[in-house]
Amino acid sequence: MSDVKFWFLLGALCASATTLSGCKDKPKVELAPVASALQAGPAAATAAQFTVDSASSKVTFLMDSPLEKIDGDAGGGLQGDLFVDLADISKSTALVKVDLQKLVLYQQKRDGDKGDYTQRAKSDLQNTHARNWLQIVPREGDVTTEQAEANRWVEFKIDKIDNASVSNVAAATGAARTLTATASGDFRLHGRKQTKSAKLEITVNYEGDKARSIHVKTVEPLKIGLEEFEVNPRDDAGKFVKSVTEALSSNLKGKVAQEAPVVLEFTANAK
Repeated sequence: MSDVKFWFLLGALCASATTLSGCKDKPKVELAPVASALQAGPAAATAAQFTVDSASSKVTFLMDSPLEKIDGDAGGGLQGDLFVDLADISKSTALVKVDLQKLVLYQQKRDGDKGDYTQRAKSDLQNTHARNWLQIVPREGDVTTEQAEANRWVEFKIDKIDNASVSNVAAATGAARTLTATASGDFRLHGRKQTKSAKLEITVNYEGDKARSIHVKTVEPLKIGLEEFEVNPRDDAGKFVKSVTEALSSNLKGKVAQEAPVVLEFTANAK
């Protein structure tokens, strides 16, 4: 599979087209604003802090196309803090981030629409391409050590919780108190940020009258494109080649998946 085709599977770059002709007609994607590392803290004095258990965290995506499946796994790569107001969940905030150095890509292929897929296998070449595009490896004259470290982290700062099925968790009963809600805020990738939302299932685990941990998983995944965050094709030396749109217009053939649905699942423990 070509480098260009793989990364189209990973981006959501053509909003309505699934063929080459549709993509050609699309205007250039507007870049998300440049942003430094995100910061977060409690929005309410009554908020309790919970810290993500990185070791048990899961970050995955799965892209389907007629001839290939591409999935990524950054298990153990999530960290961060939640500041949860259990009496009014809408006043809760959070900052979680994913270590892209832990991202591993896998691939399955088949020869035709009715054929069987090959066994899931790691692609060393495409993992190298991923690191070049994301610029998470220092390269003399192109990516400094500081830039690579900054690009290494994908951040999601949650500053708005709405549509909660339970607003006052403290007043609910039971050892495991589950609700759904929509979390929104700044999503930062490759030094740029954009507002994103995700529907979450949240379970607050109690021991007596004390909340000891919170389990969070996405019900509807975060759908992330690449070009808006200026993640573009780069050669083996890390040098910019062309935009994703230009690469697709000249190389893409056939139908492909359009979105990168990122799924998160983690537990955060009370401080």
